[in-house]
Amino acid sequence: MATKIINGKEVAFHLREELKRKVYELKAKKGITPGLVTILVGDDPASQIYVKNKKKACEKIGIYSEICQLDASTVEGELLERIRRFNNNPQVHGILVQLPLPKHISAEKIIEAISPQKDVDGFHPFNVGKLLVKKTMAEILKSEIFIPCTPYGIIELLNFSGIQMKGAEAVIVGRSNIVGKPLAYLLLAEDATVTICHSQTKNLAEITKRADILVAALGKPEIITGKMVKEGAVVIDVGMNRLAVGLVGDVNFNSVIEKVRAITPVPGGVGPMTITMLLLNTVKAAKWSAGL
Repeated sequence: MATKIINGKEVAFHLREELKRKVYELKAKKGITPGLVTILVGDDPASQIYVKNKKKACEKIGIYSEICQLDASTVEGELLERIRRFNNNPQVHGILVQLPLPKHISAEKIIEAISPQKDVDGFHPFNVGKLLVKKTMAEILKSEIFIPCTPYGIIELLNFSGIQMKGAEAVIVGRSNIVGKPLAYLLLAEDATVTICHSQTKNLAEITKRADILVAALGKPEIITGKMVKEGAVVIDVGMNRLAVGLVGDVNFNSVIEKVRAITPVPGGVGPMTITMLLLNTVKAAKWSAGL
């Protein structure tokens, strides 16, 4: 069986070209330039790389991007005041606070301070709640809901690759608010039957071997091996783990590759899609703010 490598860079390129056209039309016809502000607290090297990559991606398709860099010693009140200012700035359509934050700042309080209409990460309880009550993907896409970027990107990868979700048994390994939980809602909206596993799940391999679509998002290097995967399954690897040998996912790629029908690589799979969906959400925010 020839295994399909799901190329996230290729899918992201196609989506970004379409977004570039939409941004051009917004500027030319409506005089609107989508604007994104990313707030970075501290000097975590990985976070700095992520933020710079987001800024470059914005600039390539014509989105205005600003990085608000704050010291790690910044108090919670000051960060909340910065967010308040950006909430009130009509030229800023999207606000993203890069996580993790320093321990003395409540991530929950900060996320809730962002206007739901500018919450392009899709983490605000308002957007999460609206996502939860929608039954179908069509209903979600018709509503002014910001979908969390990584789960949204995974759905786009599956659709672009022609992977049937309706009626499929989907198993998600990982229950985070960023990936696992919102992805479960989206897969349900696509009519998949969904099981969520996590670090305390017993007999994990017995459950993962049932999956037609297996999503690994636990944050543990190469925890999913060939023995845990059903023949002909589709595997989506969300993991990004930096080891001495380099960047690896949550899936042991070499032990799985011969068994599966399709798989995302690390890097080059889910990663490019996460930033792409952030761009898409920012463009949506600009359109919605103008009543379009």
